[in-house]
Amino acid sequence: MSETGPHIDEIIALREQLTTKITATPVVRCPSIESALGDGTEVQAKLEFLQRTGTFKARGALATLMGLDAAQLESGVTAVSAGNHAIATSFAAQAMGTTAKVVMIRSANPARIASCQAYGAEVVLADDVHSAFELAESIQEAEGRYLVHPFEGRAVALGTGTLGLEICEQAGEFDALIVPIGGGGLIAGIANAVKQLRPDCEIIGVEPTGADTMHRSREAGSPQAIDRVRTIADSLGAPFAMPYSFALTEANVDRLVLVDDDMLRRCMGFLFQSMKIAVEPACAATTAALLGPLREDLALKKVVLVMCGSNIDWDTFEKLVIFDASVA
Repeated sequence: MSETGPHIDEIIALREQLTTKITATPVVRCPSIESALGDGTEVQAKLEFLQRTGTFKARGALATLMGLDAAQLESGVTAVSAGNHAIATSFAAQAMGTTAKVVMIRSANPARIASCQAYGAEVVLADDVHSAFELAESIQEAEGRYLVHPFEGRAVALGTGTLGLEICEQAGEFDALIVPIGGGGLIAGIANAVKQLRPDCEIIGVEPTGADTMHRSREAGSPQAIDRVRTIADSLGAPFAMPYSFALTEANVDRLVLVDDDMLRRCMGFLFQSMKIAVEPACAATTAALLGPLREDLALKKVVLVMCGSNIDWDTFEKLVIFDASVA
């Protein structure tokens, strides 16, 4: 399976269009993570959790809506999400002067539901991920709304590609880039952009053990599904992979690693104690990968971590986090 992603010139052009709508989030050196490694590894992090709406998802949602014609914008959009993509679609709809009706999981964090409503979206609830996709498709058919996919398609890769472009501009030279994987839209777009600018950089994807769809897909050679998501990292809990994002991942991502929920909890605590940031489990995944399975392989190298989102309330954070110095 082969797929050609957006050319870097297209990504640069989109980034210019998005200048007034999104934030160019910073890349910072992480001495606390370097100290925890203690092996001479140089670590930088792309703080994308500082993006508008709290995650990278705003980039893909805006790129998608900017590609719609006036008639489709008039009809509005819909989306399905555990939270972050729904928030981003709600934000993008407001920014583009249209309406959003988003489907969220009934167990979604109330703060995330409130965020969607604050952007003017109508929220409808489904019992689980699979029924949520079915409900979004029925809304699409009944109301003529455009379904903004959370991770699949060229527009998503174009949007997330702007994140890869920024990393290359901000981080200087680096040997490895670690990116979290849910459905694959983030890593597909980033990897496509970065490989055009830094072809020798190793790009590594990280999944939670309870949502390993990309691992299964790579082993099978085609997009695969899982029966149920079993991880606290709900933002990485895609129930299946899809052809476009899978193909770009196959073409540009060098390897994949897994981290378990226990390590995610500990790295949430580590990042709070060492960097004073309270992030969702998905955001801790790249740190968990570097401090865990990639520790020896990336020793002495220059590494960039993508820290993807911070849509978590304090009550949830406090229930999930483990403060444990042994993570270092």
